[in-house]
Amino acid sequence: MTPGSEPGRGRAASGSGARYLWGTMNDDLLESLRRARHVAVLTGAGVSAESGLPTFRDALTGLWANHRPEDLATPEAFERNPAMVWDWYRMRREAALRAEPNPAHLALARLEELVPRVTLVTQNVDGLHRRAGSRTVIELHGDITRVRCSHENVAAGEWTEPPPGGEPPTCTGCGSYLRPDVVWFGEALPEKALHRAWAAAYDCEVFLAVGTSNLVEPAATLPWLAAAQGAIVVVVNTTMEGQRSGTGVHHLTGTAGEVIPGLLEAAFPHYIPRP
Repeated sequence: MTPGSEPGRGRAASGSGARYLWGTMNDDLLESLRRARHVAVLTGAGVSAESGLPTFRDALTGLWANHRPEDLATPEAFERNPAMVWDWYRMRREAALRAEPNPAHLALARLEELVPRVTLVTQNVDGLHRRAGSRTVIELHGDITRVRCSHENVAAGEWTEPPPGGEPPTCTGCGSYLRPDVVWFGEALPEKALHRAWAAAYDCEVFLAVGTSNLVEPAATLPWLAAAQGAIVVVVNTTMEGQRSGTGVHHLTGTAGEVIPGLLEAAFPHYIPRP
């Protein structure tokens, strides 16, 4: 659904289900969503992009165009040049805080009111799912709007921003530099979050993979793990290149902000998109 559109815009009659510009939502898919007691969701960079946030590599422009990810997003980079790494993440943190949740974020938050249980797993670090109202968010890669002690790993509630090029703020407890609360290259994903994501994939009846290429491990395995347990898998992306297909796998091609509200509207007659 686009702003100002009427309900059902982009939909045509179909004998086997609701047919949208982005694909066919057949009756089996819609009934599976209505009957589900547990829906798992995996979101990727495509969802954040619809809020105007570039991907990690797309953000390497302007003053940062000549830098490699290894210069900015590894523990070694932070040890080597903490001021530069802090400035890079400050720019991205400020962009995330300026961004607003888009219709996909809002629809996924609304999904929690439509089915008994929703587990939302995100590869994004912008915090927009929580700001949209989602309550059960598993952040595989952390949250760029938070910082923590680089030594004790304790979250810092407040900190004083240094001037550009200045040394990062320090932990009030041990005096070590604060760092972004994200997973850098070479670091392991948080074990507890990963186990919760696996458990959701094993347990759900419907799995939505939204705005992700499903190529980056270990998150890429989650939809197909769910499919192996008999779950219906719905892939929502602007391209289906490289995506798997098979029994119980549905491809809906389009932007998340159009497809997800449209899917919920088709499955739940009482669903009303949030403005």
